[in-house]
Formats: sequence, structure tokens, C-alpha cells
Amino acid sequence: MHNDALKTLAVDALEELKAKDIVQLDVSRLTSVTDLMIIASGTSTRHVSALAQRVVERAKEQGRQPLGVEGDAEADWVLVDLGGVIVHVMVPETRQLYDLERLWADLPSDLERENELSGV
Repeated sequence: MHNDALKTLAVDALEELKAKDIVQLDVSRLTSVTDLMIIASGTSTRHVSALAQRVVERAKEQGRQPLGVEGDAEADWVLVDLGGVIVHVMVPETRQLYDLERLWADLPSDLERENELSGV
């Protein structure tokens, strides 16, 4: 499944269960781990867990087994790894604390790091 299809699948699943403040970050220039991160908030740990589970269910329905799901036991931050797309679902307090949007926006790209190391 192509990354655009994964992105659509994840966002649709999150919207279906009324996720809050869905943000998509293109991190393809910043890391080789994934191309896109989707960050969303749930209103409670139960809501966060349900949102992440819906993403997993929709992926499996499309024949895409998630590479991993982390944090479901506590459910204040659940990560669903779909390969080219990673979905972070958090309660608002956790999202504010870790501020992934700012963290990823402030990271230099691989090219910028290479230039710094080579003295360019």
C-alpha cells in the first residue's frame, strides 16, 4: 500500500472516531525511519486507545499489518507504525508536553547535517 493510501486510511480512521487536531508532518527529509507522521489527540485514554485501534483495524482490512503498536497499555500516547506512515495518538496533556510538531520542525534535514559535518 502506497504512503498516500496509508495516510488517507489513517486520517479517515481518526476522523471517523472524532480525533482532535489531526496534523500531518512530512519528515522524509529529516529521517529514514518514516516519510510521514500523523499526530492526533483523543479526549481521554479510552478515546486514544479506541482511535489507535481503529487505525489498526482499517489497516488490517486493507491487508496492511502494522509493524508495531506501542503504548496501548497506558494509552496516554499510542504509536501505530505503518511503515511509511507513523501515527501518534495522545491525550492533550501528553501532546503538549512532548510537542512533536515543534520537535520535528526544529530538526535539521540530513543534508543540513551533512553540510555542517563537512564544513560547508
